[in-house]
Amino acid sequence: MPDYQILDLGDIALQSGTVLPDAKLAYKTLGTLNAAGDNAILIPSYYTGSHAGNEGYVAASRVLDPERHFIVLTNLFGNGLSSSPSNTPLPFDGPRFPLVTLYDNVACQRRLLIEVLGVERLALVMGWSMGALQSYQWAAQYPEAVDAILPFCGSAKCSPHNFVFLDGVRVALEADGNWNGGDWQVQPEKGLRAFGRVYAGWAFSQAFYREGLYRQLGFNSLEDLLLDWEEDHLTWDGNDLIAKLRTWQEGDISDNRLYGGDFAKALGAIKARAIVVPCSTDLYFPPEDNALEVAQMRNAELRVFDSPYGHCVASPGVHKDFQAFLDDAIEELLGAG
Repeated sequence: MPDYQILDLGDIALQSGTVLPDAKLAYKTLGTLNAAGDNAILIPSYYTGSHAGNEGYVAASRVLDPERHFIVLTNLFGNGLSSSPSNTPLPFDGPRFPLVTLYDNVACQRRLLIEVLGVERLALVMGWSMGALQSYQWAAQYPEAVDAILPFCGSAKCSPHNFVFLDGVRVALEADGNWNGGDWQVQPEKGLRAFGRVYAGWAFSQAFYREGLYRQLGFNSLEDLLLDWEEDHLTWDGNDLIAKLRTWQEGDISDNRLYGGDFAKALGAIKARAIVVPCSTDLYFPPEDNALEVAQMRNAELRVFDSPYGHCVASPGVHKDFQAFLDDAIEELLGAG
């Protein structure tokens, strides 16, 4: 039995103008909404993750405690649980799945909160990587409905450098002879392995590899780490990976009718208290990008976590010091509320 629930959204009109029929949003809740309705926390999923991965940020021994908070874990469109290329019938199956933007994702999450869960206001939206992008998106899209955000190892807009990195892993996958434009009959194993191996080069920093820190993660050699990344990506549907990748590349909190592409205006419209946490060595969400964002936000603070682990410092359970750093920020944001 699945450990999550499905909200049937019906036919949804996407930002692109396409109507996605019979759309579905997968989610899980932990804890109970209190009588005041002020203890709800949203954690959207990251790129190759689901609600299950985000449960790693929640525990009775940590600040996010289901005994005190109502925690909502949502799944991105394209992650294989919510509507995705791999589970959507014709005419939007496989490579025909339409672009679903972060704006679209957040609009559907808002429907879940209001129509199903009875949540009018969020005490906190937090997330890693694409979860961070959604945290920013929430605060800009619904500024009156969010008290605080905690984006970590992410940004409010996909940078040109980040876009190029993502295009590189996409092309590595599509170069597989079995890919066939996404209408593959035999799993594109070589492409998926290449995708994972290339991705690993960006997920950690130069110092991480130079100092052999992969041994701290249980790998005896560099090749062992790379093989693990290959095997992990073999569990994914290639079209799902690309659908989420397109969502990521199009990420921009100002690319909507509210702000008309004015990024500074969108950042300035965020009313939520914000603690933005980059890793000092993140290769595609560098602290410099976040510093530019924070400077244009009303009530935001930049807190850089210094580590050679790069982007993956935030992976649930990987780095105990980062977990403590994150918990301190969560406690501060919730306490201020």
